[in-house]
Amino acid sequence: MSQDHTLNPEVMPSEPEKATLEGKNKFLGFWFFLGGETVLFASLFGTYLALQGSTMGDNTPEKLFGLGLVFIMTMLLLTSSLTSVYAIYHMKNNDFRKMQLWLGITVILGFTFLGFEIYEFYHYIHGYEFTFRSSAFGSAFYTLVGFHGGHVLFGLLWIVTLMVRNAKRGLNLYNAPKFYIASLYWHFIDVVWVFIFTVVYLMGVI
Repeated sequence: MSQDHTLNPEVMPSEPEKATLEGKNKFLGFWFFLGGETVLFASLFGTYLALQGSTMGDNTPEKLFGLGLVFIMTMLLLTSSLTSVYAIYHMKNNDFRKMQLWLGITVILGFTFLGFEIYEFYHYIHGYEFTFRSSAFGSAFYTLVGFHGGHVLFGLLWIVTLMVRNAKRGLNLYNAPKFYIASLYWHFIDVVWVFIFTVVYLMGVI
């Protein structure tokens, strides 16, 4: 390993994340994990759709939701997905520094998204007294959106941990699958948010 934290391009395969048996096993195991996550979120979406009309008052989706802030949050998360693509592109081209740079931008965008989501919840709770226990609709909303927010936080901590632990080690065939799988997980989080934006906010307002 060279001092600039990169591997020799002559020995770096085109797909370092799948170059070893361990990397392939991690990749396969991740898809099984993702299957379980998909079923879990599908259950939460189904519960929300069944309970969205149980408002117990005038705190309805039409009154609560505004698309302006949610649109900004969506753009932040979609942009962070793009920056993570750039990070993996540089990983495949054996450029550790640029990979770290784009991952850092991804983290900043992700934490900004979380900040807006916390502000959104604060606004609902203190501005409309719309809480987790105010109605079945409130319970379903906070469970679905909050559960996704927890996944965003977990994904950010995952990426930050990888960046810090490997800052001096550089890129190698051992940690390349870890960066790649973390990026796939981040894309999954973004896809789930697109469904939340459509099903919860857009359909709720319309």
